[in-house]
Amino acid sequence: MSRIVGFGLEPYALPLKTPWRTAAGTVCLRHGWLVRVEDEDSGVGWGDQPAFLPDQATDGLEEGLRQQGGALQGQSLDEALAVQDIAFGIETALLDLLARKRGLPLRRLLSSQAADRVKVNAVASLDGIVAMAEQGFGIVKVKVGLAPWPDEAAALRRLDLPEGVTLRLDANRAWSRAEAEGFLAAMADLPIESLEEPLCEAEIDGLASLQSTTPIALAIDESLDQIGLDSLLAAPPVRRLVLKPALLGGLRRTLSVAAAARAVGYEIVVTTYLESAIGVAAVAHLAAALDPEARIAHGLATSALFVSDLAEPFPIALGVLTFPPGSGLGLSFKIRS
Repeated sequence: MSRIVGFGLEPYALPLKTPWRTAAGTVCLRHGWLVRVEDEDSGVGWGDQPAFLPDQATDGLEEGLRQQGGALQGQSLDEALAVQDIAFGIETALLDLLARKRGLPLRRLLSSQAADRVKVNAVASLDGIVAMAEQGFGIVKVKVGLAPWPDEAAALRRLDLPEGVTLRLDANRAWSRAEAEGFLAAMADLPIESLEEPLCEAEIDGLASLQSTTPIALAIDESLDQIGLDSLLAAPPVRRLVLKPALLGGLRRTLSVAAAARAVGYEIVVTTYLESAIGVAAVAHLAAALDPEARIAHGLATSALFVSDLAEPFPIALGVLTFPPGSGLGLSFKIRS
């Protein structure tokens, strides 16, 4: 097999149309690195390594990426992909190159049963929910926990949602147990599909107890690291796991975690980490491999949040992302390739 002869790492800073609020802070510019891998046959693979949110902390990350990239020189793709703990962006670039060489879209490299379309949820503020629903999204994700819960519950109750539209809420660990219970009680008769991270204290018994009080699927996202995957698999406290490949260790690691989680009864949603269109494309291919029957909407509609991007995002219409033809990531690049 052809050997790797080139590695590139280029920082980027993508402006957001509106500031992105997280549980730990607000982001106006999304920072990361564009990864490029080249083999001796002039094949090229691309990846995206986003910086950590919310403060764009990069201490040691760029140096680690350059060290990993330097170690690739002279290796075959198989040897490079056998390395443990390889960065998400580097793994994506290697898989993109391997898929291109095999003439396959990346999703079919991950699974021969992968779909050509993926259901996605919209992302909106409280005052933008109806507009997203009117664009054909069946599921709209909204951050809550940004104001007193009675005010947010009242705002949600005032919505005139089109029939068949459901809400996916994310509290980002904003509430006490009493606040979460109050909010869930107020939402009991509304079309709420799920609620991510309702409790400020990420603890299995508390989450399990809260889940037992509501038919709404509770979900764990950022608390996965704090609680630990082994504990979550041993005693599932909620119905859903939200997996971010950029944080979980890459596409193949996420496939493995998802399989183990499904085996003990979890629903699985994969979502971006506010990456460029290159990172979103990688996660979309993973979603197509994980969910070939498109049973659940995944968190992939984040490219619209950016003023500009590194590549042309995949088209999304009526809540469905469709892959264009092509091997590898299948992107139309705005950068030199």
